[in-house]
Amino acid sequence: MIVGIIVFSAFSANAQAANAAKEAVFGNSSLLRYLLIFIIFMELVAIFAIIKWIRFFTGIEELQTAKGHKGIMGLSFSNWWRKFNKIKPIKDEAEIDMGHSYDGIRELDNVLPPWFTWSFIGTIIFGLIYLWRFHASANPAPDQYQEYEHSVAQAKMKLDAYLASKGDAVDENNVVMLGGSDIEAGQKLYVASCVACHGAKGEGGVGPNLTDDFWIHGGKINDVFKTIKLGVVEKGMQSWKDVFSATQIAQLSSYIKSIHGTNPPGAKAPQGDAFKEEDAAPATPAGDSTGAMPAADSATTK
Repeated sequence: MIVGIIVFSAFSANAQAANAAKEAVFGNSSLLRYLLIFIIFMELVAIFAIIKWIRFFTGIEELQTAKGHKGIMGLSFSNWWRKFNKIKPIKDEAEIDMGHSYDGIRELDNVLPPWFTWSFIGTIIFGLIYLWRFHASANPAPDQYQEYEHSVAQAKMKLDAYLASKGDAVDENNVVMLGGSDIEAGQKLYVASCVACHGAKGEGGVGPNLTDDFWIHGGKINDVFKTIKLGVVEKGMQSWKDVFSATQIAQLSSYIKSIHGTNPPGAKAPQGDAFKEEDAAPATPAGDSTGAMPAADSATTK
């Protein structure tokens, strides 16, 4: 028993340490802390009980009692154990002898230990309360499935708040055209990752031309964001969502939109469908604070 308790305690401690970083977002460590304290307390109680049992069954307690040594509150462990379990001394067993004897073994009418009786009654009371609280009440407590759904919803709220604080709440549904320093940041990302396929100025290469009016996967800022985020694996463009943050993808998308209409030399022939955006911002020359020059990507963005 004690070995099992120690193993479970070690497992709980390891699990708590492993999830320490996640608890700040997804949970409360108070429950685990109290559980660990309770387990340690039970370990100490079990160790103390084992020591006393050893002393009792080896006769050390009886020997010390015979020599006049007293235990806690003047009672030896053996006497305390008899009182706790209402065990009749051997000299009084005639009072509970039922008169049945076989091969020298007598049947005694021993009562159940009080702790066992009260524990049994306690389980019945607990069962009735549980039945009422979870099944018969007009407003029953949530079952394990409802608790799970509630925990998932709470975790999602905390995750959304965390991502919002990191700027990663941006996605293809709510992304907007950025400007200024964000486009300059997008240009740097383009130069570092997109030139190989789309050309230094977006003129196209392995990938399509990014400066004309034709788009394979949609020309809105939302479409560009989604294409970069998810990639076009069948055409050799990887998904960039694990490389760039959502904010970086928004910056890169805005930069690509900003070079529309620049007509760089050596531009690749149009691919896809024509797209016109009435409110599209006019292209700005490289180096301007509201625009940026082309750079590169190892995948097909359009």
